[in-house]
Amino acid sequence: MLKHRVIPALLLQNGGLVKTLKFKTPKYVGDPINAIRIFNEKEVDELMVLDISASKKTQEPDYALIERFASECFMPLTYGGGITHLNQAGRIFSLGVEKICLQTASLDNPHLVAQLAERFGSQSVVVSIDVKRNWMGKPQLFGAAQGNPQPTHWLEMAQQLVQAGAGEVLLNAVDRDGTLQGPDIELVQEASAKITVPLIAVGGVSSLDDIKALVDAGASAVAAGAFFVFHGPHRAVLITYPRYHELEALFTSKEFVKSSRNLETK
Repeated sequence: MLKHRVIPALLLQNGGLVKTLKFKTPKYVGDPINAIRIFNEKEVDELMVLDISASKKTQEPDYALIERFASECFMPLTYGGGITHLNQAGRIFSLGVEKICLQTASLDNPHLVAQLAERFGSQSVVVSIDVKRNWMGKPQLFGAAQGNPQPTHWLEMAQQLVQAGAGEVLLNAVDRDGTLQGPDIELVQEASAKITVPLIAVGGVSSLDDIKALVDAGASAVAAGAFFVFHGPHRAVLITYPRYHELEALFTSKEFVKSSRNLETK
């Protein structure tokens, strides 16, 4: 088993699979069930499915669709979108989902994270911290449902949610989302120095080298969307995933092992 997870992050809108660009202009890229089946064949270790329209529209999670996802998945599944209370989370877990991911609800009600962690365990609760840089390059907490910056400092919010019981933090660089232009390494370095639970970095990944750079910067895992669904300069839809031996070589190279040891001794 690989020491660091590499996770496809699929976005849903109205039941279809989409990909956004800097959290805007979602482009339809296909049937999510078909994508899950392809990732099964490619022996992906973990999968993340996020419904980007549920919270915006204050809709309930689509339990029937989630059940189909869970029944098709041969790997651990994380689901996010529209979760606002314990009963919803319990129903989603009962369908076979291993983890839930909160963004809007955790910003509105951090106490919900504590309630979820107490009932289902911290290992089942992921919080998404979306960060967008302003015109001066300063990172700010971004509310995806509201579509604007939030007053709380992004790192303080992450620490608060971890203290409440979140078992993982998904750090999303909004400005890099869907760009395939490289990740925000500085953001990950800053977060990894302060966050005490596993950090999943997402946004901008365009190569295996980017994945390695994020782990070198302190990420415990790397998630990506466009990198796994687009191919070529014209962004043709083609679902891919690195072969196991490629990831194994990436994470066991002498340079990588040395950098990982340096991170462990910080």
